[in-house]
Amino acid sequence: MNCLVCFTLAALHCWIVGSVVSSVRGQQVWPVPYKRLDRRPDVDPYCQALYPFCPSGDPDGRIPVMSDSDNISVFRLQTPVWEFRFGDMLGKFHIMHDAIGFGSARMGRNFTMEWYELFQLGNCTFPHERAGVSAPFWCNQGAACFYEGIDDLHWKQNGTLEKIGEISGEMFNEMARWVQEDNKTGVYYETWTVKSDPGPNATTWFDSYDCSQFVHRTYKTLLDMGAELSSRTPTYYTKIYLYSGTPLYLGDDSIFHQSSMKDLATDIKKFYHSFRSHQSIVEMIESLLEAFEKMVLEKTFYFYYNSVYWKLPMKYPYIKIIFEEIPLP
Repeated sequence: MNCLVCFTLAALHCWIVGSVVSSVRGQQVWPVPYKRLDRRPDVDPYCQALYPFCPSGDPDGRIPVMSDSDNISVFRLQTPVWEFRFGDMLGKFHIMHDAIGFGSARMGRNFTMEWYELFQLGNCTFPHERAGVSAPFWCNQGAACFYEGIDDLHWKQNGTLEKIGEISGEMFNEMARWVQEDNKTGVYYETWTVKSDPGPNATTWFDSYDCSQFVHRTYKTLLDMGAELSSRTPTYYTKIYLYSGTPLYLGDDSIFHQSSMKDLATDIKKFYHSFRSHQSIVEMIESLLEAFEKMVLEKTFYFYYNSVYWKLPMKYPYIKIIFEEIPLP
């Protein structure tokens, strides 16, 4: 999908300033728990990446084993999304990508570990219209990428490269085993965090599942193992918020195969049509106007999470991109 469509949502902000339904004792749980799988599903050949995923990493996702007695430096890494192509442009909107670096004293080698989309951000955020397929078609997977080296210029020039601690080789190997399991079971990328309002006591309806969440899960895993991590500067992360009243559960892909739900199916597909791939500049402007009408005037956003659809009754300020401070766990 054309990632510019997803990125244009950032400009829109400036413009408009476990189970299918998780429950405890019959009550809906908020935020809805992120659904983990037993194994990573195969990728449909239809899904293609504009840029290959993890081109310099191990094809099977393996992480090298360190000597138990090794001393491993841990680095906090951050840079604007697509910095290699757009420079600091997306950084001006605080759209940042996060990763973790490691340095082995014994081996004299550095490594980078990050979690990101297999098919770029747009494909994880919006579906495709695929001929012969009645339901919207999603190309949405994310995965951990581990490769040798830390590109100092890439992370420092417009972002952050900071040493935040040291761990033993034994602790690194234990973390690597956790990464393999986390990577196998948590496969779907989620761009949005959905909340009831911007206030401090807001209800979170759905949490994002993205690069920064992976970084924080890794930090927490290391801290649970006994690591000591600290930053000399505030740790800020990009969060893209939607604001909504209580979400309404709609159902899974069966929506698009039932005559009784034809109107709903048509409305969902029309909504996602505004974010379709390969649009011209004129089409993109028209699509943004359609999205504005749906989200702000009709106060509707169709949200896909855990392979099911929800209707979000949108509320002011509708959407915000916030570069907010989230301390180390």
